[in-house]
Amino acid sequence: MKIALMDSGIGLLAATAAVRRLRPDADLILSLDPDGMPWGPRTPEDLTARALAVAEAAAAHRPDALIVGCNTATVHALPALRALLEPEVPVVGTVPAIKPAAAGGGPVAIWATPATTGSAYQRNLIEEFAGDTEVTEVPCPGLADAVEHADEAAIDAAVAAAAALTPDDVTTVVLGCTHYELVAERIRAAVQRPDGPRLVLHGSAGAVAAQALRRIGARPDPGAPADGTLTVLLSGREGTLPAPALTYDEGRLLRSVTPAR
Repeated sequence: MKIALMDSGIGLLAATAAVRRLRPDADLILSLDPDGMPWGPRTPEDLTARALAVAEAAAAHRPDALIVGCNTATVHALPALRALLEPEVPVVGTVPAIKPAAAGGGPVAIWATPATTGSAYQRNLIEEFAGDTEVTEVPCPGLADAVEHADEAAIDAAVAAAAALTPDDVTTVVLGCTHYELVAERIRAAVQRPDGPRLVLHGSAGAVAAQALRRIGARPDPGAPADGTLTVLLSGREGTLPAPALTYDEGRLLRSVTPAR
């Protein structure tokens, strides 16, 4: 079994770790785009072109499925990626977990990049899935970039700024950018009220990993032999995980995975 994941940077680590935990026997192909990152400021057309190139690099390794480990790329490039690869290779996008967050009650805050916050895409998701739940959109300028570079001071500053914009009565936070899942507990610590119920965080990594397995007719098997391999592609070139990835638990989990030959 081969599962490919793509993103401009290390935001794909959360979904990669989720796949590894569900199927430690799966070969993993990570396709990143250091030459073109960040994708967020690019035009939709330019971003789509970069995403297609990264997907083609992954597809050359003949994966059984491709996970788009990036909310922004899912918004702009998912139709083009599916047109390129399906039905041979199922493509699974990453959508903010607004539906399960709203199902748990509220109030809910959605932490997302400034480009996503207030976008028609996110507003449509809120209208479709939030129902009567009170939802606050919280922009998080600089947080994804800080996580990408493992800049501790910048992460602390960006998390604090977003926490200050989060209403005191919020009980649930949707992590609307895959990078944010790598610092989920720091977000929890910043938003958690001392006298309030334990804050609920909703990321997308687990659901995306499970959906990829469903699309290829495979079942989770956490007890399978941990003999899956790892291939890392950097703008199409074979390489290794970027150094900042190893500062996160999800990256360290992959450090022990045998490189593919």
